[in-house]
Amino acid sequence: MNLLNRLVGHPLGAFVTLSLAAFLEAHGDSFFQQGMRGSSGVGRVWPFVFGTVVLALYGTVVNLPQWDFGKLLGVYVVLFFLMAQLQAKLRFGQSPTPPIYVGGALIVAGGLVVAFWKG
Repeated sequence: MNLLNRLVGHPLGAFVTLSLAAFLEAHGDSFFQQGMRGSSGVGRVWPFVFGTVVLALYGTVVNLPQWDFGKLLGVYVVLFFLMAQLQAKLRFGQSPTPPIYVGGALIVAGGLVVAFWKG
């Protein structure tokens, strides 16, 4: 635990930890999507099981360190958006549309404001 707190105490460590959390959350959600839409019968069970495990890992990664998560939320939202788009493309073959690009640019801009505005 102390090692994890020291890791997130540095900007790069916090970024890596938030990136891992965003990946786990988007990946866990994609398992649920797969279970609800891509499978039938007993084939639905495994995506839900995997999704539950991955989302539990996400919750652990995000909540175990002692950090000011509210302060880092802007960066996290950006990372989650990017990871969700990556999952959409790789797992479901869905490419971003122009509104997603424009909205994503606004999300990234907002994340930069939250992360770097001194005041």
